[in-house]
Amino acid sequence: MTPATDMTSTPAKATRRDWLGLAVIALPCLLYSMDLTVLNLAIPQLSVDLKPSAAQLLWIVDIYGFMVAGSLITMGTLGDKIGRRKLLLIGAAAFGLASILAAFSTSAEMLIATRALLGIAGATLAPSTLSLIRNMFLDPQERSFAIGIWIASFSAGGAIGPLVGGLLLQHYWWGSVFLVGVPVMILLLVLGPFLLPEFKDPDAGRIDLASAALSLAAVLAVIYGIKHMAEHGAGWRAALPILAGLAIGSLFLRRQRHLADPFLDLRLFRNPVISAALAINVLGFLFLFGSFLFIGQYLQLVKGFSPLEAGLWSLPSALAFILGTPIVPALAHRFRPATIMAVGLTMAALGFALLSRIGTETGVGLVVVASVIFSLGFTPVVALTTELVVGSAPPERAGSAAAISETSLEFGGAVGIAVLGSIVTAVYRGRMAQTLPGGLAPEAAGNATATLGGAVAEAARLPADLAASLLAAARTAFVAGMQLSSLVAMAGLVVTALTALILLRKASVAAHHA
Repeated sequence: MTPATDMTSTPAKATRRDWLGLAVIALPCLLYSMDLTVLNLAIPQLSVDLKPSAAQLLWIVDIYGFMVAGSLITMGTLGDKIGRRKLLLIGAAAFGLASILAAFSTSAEMLIATRALLGIAGATLAPSTLSLIRNMFLDPQERSFAIGIWIASFSAGGAIGPLVGGLLLQHYWWGSVFLVGVPVMILLLVLGPFLLPEFKDPDAGRIDLASAALSLAAVLAVIYGIKHMAEHGAGWRAALPILAGLAIGSLFLRRQRHLADPFLDLRLFRNPVISAALAINVLGFLFLFGSFLFIGQYLQLVKGFSPLEAGLWSLPSALAFILGTPIVPALAHRFRPATIMAVGLTMAALGFALLSRIGTETGVGLVVVASVIFSLGFTPVVALTTELVVGSAPPERAGSAAAISETSLEFGGAVGIAVLGSIVTAVYRGRMAQTLPGGLAPEAAGNATATLGGAVAEAARLPADLAASLLAAARTAFVAGMQLSSLVAMAGLVVTALTALILLRKASVAAHHA
């Protein structure tokens, strides 16, 4: 419990400086998630310029997310030890420099390296900003609202990323998508020292570098394996990194138990509220993230929209998420978190039930309405699990708690893309094996049966009649996969809703020690 609160006094209200500080904090969060989505549109131009191989192209896209996920726990712990504001400002400076280097990359290898640096710098942003909010806003209702704004800024970044990227690419070269971040980071470096207070653990010991290396290696190996499974199916090449990552993870946990000053305080997991909130985070994101992947493909490859048009059709669901987030604190004041989450998750399940009715000839309105319903339903889950994890942790461990919360989202998302992606791929390949039109060369048939993207690429090289029948078969097969994965997500979200009701039945947002 912080000095500002005890059993008799009410928590101190946030000052004007704190609210201005929140506005400064929201900017880098917006950028962090923009960087996850903005590159997708630049790939065609970038491929012409840097001529990356297929494997290099995957690494250019994926390395940022990999390095963020792998570095979060290290950065959360580092912020608790050296000071959260200091870490945020160091991270902002590194992010700005890495953005400039990425923009002017002269080879695929250089772009991969600079994207990796961006990921490491990006990993400082989420834990340090969230733990600063934990200490700046002591009043539970104000903190819920502040966390809502924080989450909304991430959602806004993800939503406007494709739009900003699309607009820039119409007028400038591909590197311009990276330079958006530079003025924002300069603004943070100028205003941060004046508006953001400094917090750190007064009893922080030294940083255990071996633990930092183990946590990075464990997370990277597992996420790499899961991603490989999503792209190529289950097999030894996917299983080995996952098993290696789990083995390194168990070494990491054993080391934490024996260190006098552990890198990650495992006592956080003994708190039943934190453990339950993390489990719901992982499950919820598992079903949500996987669906975003195939909705994007549906809009572009089945409906034939350009990336920019697909981005515009995705906006309503992102706006639903952004507008729904600030309502959560008012609900949390009146109802228990378990009730709000269960209702939200059930609503999200209804959105997926609607999405399972999709067809190749369905209007795009069905996808928009379904995605708005599940985004609105999912909004309270993200806001409340984040609030429960960070609010239940002692103030000096807020950075670690924030990092664990963020890592659980990354893991849920990665597993979701692998699991739901594998369902879509399995159904697609099974259907295509039966409905593939005759007259295709063996290599073309192999590409078309592997992925919908492969079928669309092959169709462009074929005579009109054969191309039309190939596209019809491929799109029907892909939609069948989407229907099944939507039903799986629906069932999974109903189970997650019941889990929330059972595990969090006694939790309340206002009851945390502030």
